[in-house]
Amino acid sequence: MLGELIGVGGAWLLLSRRFKRLSDKYDSITVPDYLESRLRDSGHWLRLIAAGALVVFVPIYAGSQVFATGQAFHAFLGLDHFLGATIGFLIVLFYITKGGFVAVVWSDVFQGTLMLIGLVLLPIVGALEMSGVTNIFDTLRDIDPHLLSLHGPGVAPEGSVEAAPSTGQWDALTITTILGFVAIGIGFLGSPQVFVRFISLRSENEIKKGAAVALTWTILADSGAVLVGMVGRALYDWSTIAGNPAAVVAGDKENILPFMSQDLLPAFVAGAFIAMVLSAIMSTIDSLLVVASSAAVRDYWQKTRHPDMADNTLVRLSEKLTLVLALVAFAIGMGILLYDKEEGVFWVIIFGWSGIAATFCPTIILSLFWTKLTALAARCAMVTGFLCVPLFKFAAPKVLTALGWGEGPAYLSALDVLLPSFLVSGAVAIIVSLLDKRGQERVADVAEDFREIGKPKRVD
Repeated sequence: MLGELIGVGGAWLLLSRRFKRLSDKYDSITVPDYLESRLRDSGHWLRLIAAGALVVFVPIYAGSQVFATGQAFHAFLGLDHFLGATIGFLIVLFYITKGGFVAVVWSDVFQGTLMLIGLVLLPIVGALEMSGVTNIFDTLRDIDPHLLSLHGPGVAPEGSVEAAPSTGQWDALTITTILGFVAIGIGFLGSPQVFVRFISLRSENEIKKGAAVALTWTILADSGAVLVGMVGRALYDWSTIAGNPAAVVAGDKENILPFMSQDLLPAFVAGAFIAMVLSAIMSTIDSLLVVASSAAVRDYWQKTRHPDMADNTLVRLSEKLTLVLALVAFAIGMGILLYDKEEGVFWVIIFGWSGIAATFCPTIILSLFWTKLTALAARCAMVTGFLCVPLFKFAAPKVLTALGWGEGPAYLSALDVLLPSFLVSGAVAIIVSLLDKRGQERVADVAEDFREIGKPKRVD
């Protein structure tokens, strides 16, 4: 929760205004548009790298959401995982290919509202069932007193969401784990699926209202999600109560929300929670696919290969590519189900999220505040961030083990891949920029752009 709040707040309060002013100045309609203009890149390499990264990581990210759709239908309705994933996928595919970005925006409004109501309502119902908040805290304390501590009941290596035996103290692994979770919020500080919203604002006067909505939604929804877990743990203490009907939850604690809604609410209201969970999933899939298809069609095919392409042709091609990317994501989601349909989806989602964030965020942040960032440095940084995610995930643990640091993989797993990939990418961007004298000459006039956006004209 803290990581997302920091990320959302940083994006809206620190980055959105500067990004909106610069993207308007450069007449950009996509994030690669902005990067190419801001960094004076005439070779289209930034566009190619950006489009390539999105085409690779978006299907992985969206595929994990397809997997989550199958889990949701199974948990709520008892449907086969594969049938549920197919139904959810077809719904998203229909409105995203027919409605495009406008459909995505409006669906996100309705889906976000539904999610907010559900996540606020369910913990309240659970608290009433427990006869008050005091009973919830007392029960959690009886289960494990460390559940209510800042450091939690311990950590588990290898990316597991299960907790290790309670230690009752702060240690390096606990701190590393907390840092890794907080770092997830970095992805809001430059990922294209987030920043394309800033480009679409009518004017920067909308930023204050957008920030208020985004922060309010994040605080309420994230708090609700955390409280669902806390209340659910207190209500269904499967670890100590023999024969508890929530034994189904013990096998997959991600089922706690559907189980609580079905156990505590009337059937009609529980049905609304099905829509709520599916809304959360669909709002992620549609945003990702629109961003990826626009990057590939506009930023690669039109801008680098066919600059004279008519708009109607561009739209048709975008629809076709969206369909292709959606089918790839569907195949990945089905592949995950075939591999292990009982596996938790969280870490699969984080891998795709990390790939996009590590590729774009360091470059976006530096481009907004540092006039000396060059196109060459941005290319190197984006490629580095792109490669570091799989390297830190799959190769680095083996290297650390081979070097004799037995605890290294556990620490790296606890930290996860986003923060180290982000730091390495940012360091590459700074070092290459300082060494790139020719590139410095090309961006010499960026300082004037920065001065110009410092005194914008008000647009009502």
